[in-house]
Amino acid sequence: MKSSAVEISERRLGKFGDKYFAGRPQQVLLRNWISFKSSAWLAVLSGFFEPVLYLLSFGYGVGNLVGNIGTETGNVSYAAFIAPGLLASSAMNGAMLDSTWNVFFKLNESRLYNAMLATSLGPLDVALGEIAWALMRGGLYASAFTVIIAALGLVTTWWAILAIPAAVIVAFGFASFGMAITSYMKSHHQMNFFYIFLMPMFLFSGAFYPLTVFPGWAQAVIKALPLRQAIELITGCMTGNFSVNLLINLAYFAVMICIGLFFTTKRLNALFMK
Repeated sequence: MKSSAVEISERRLGKFGDKYFAGRPQQVLLRNWISFKSSAWLAVLSGFFEPVLYLLSFGYGVGNLVGNIGTETGNVSYAAFIAPGLLASSAMNGAMLDSTWNVFFKLNESRLYNAMLATSLGPLDVALGEIAWALMRGGLYASAFTVIIAALGLVTTWWAILAIPAAVIVAFGFASFGMAITSYMKSHHQMNFFYIFLMPMFLFSGAFYPLTVFPGWAQAVIKALPLRQAIELITGCMTGNFSVNLLINLAYFAVMICIGLFFTTKRLNALFMK
């Protein structure tokens, strides 16, 4: 027999973090699934085509003019060179869309979180549920894109399957961080700051060309940005080139996830759990 929400909440009383977590983030995930089935599936489907179009247009269009690119594992086609960067960018964009504009709407327009937090749910339940939905979307994009590049002959090792969980970790980092920042936003104009940051990061992250085209100081700045860390992580997994740097990439996203969850929970608690 299933426990009721009240019984679950009562079992949490007196335990560590009971004010923030009711142990029911799956209910938020279920709500997003119901919404997806009714109306949101087209937006999710359309997001899948963006990296594929970039791959076909740049990888095979510009690629015919560029030729092969030298990497740590040898010379590869231009399409194979940009594929990991496009996968990382797709994971970032999908996660950021779900954790920024969607969250902003539920927070400030529909007031959905007010209703959720009036139940037994805690702010950490809401944060984990929303982020889990973003991860499912990121995992779906990553899986489909990996299948496509494999069909195009751009995958040379079975290790490339690890790019899928790597993309999910990337999505987790961006989703948690994006939701944390969005929880402090008050207007649509403030939300545009995301694009001011994301677009330059996408263009100058080295997804379309080696970082060696930049001077040393610029390379250091770019390597400190999350998208570059994501590209290095997914490239290493996709090529089977494992090194200590991958542990640094993973640690980077672990810190992003922890910071994002902390500030999201703190902010939602301050807004609705007074």
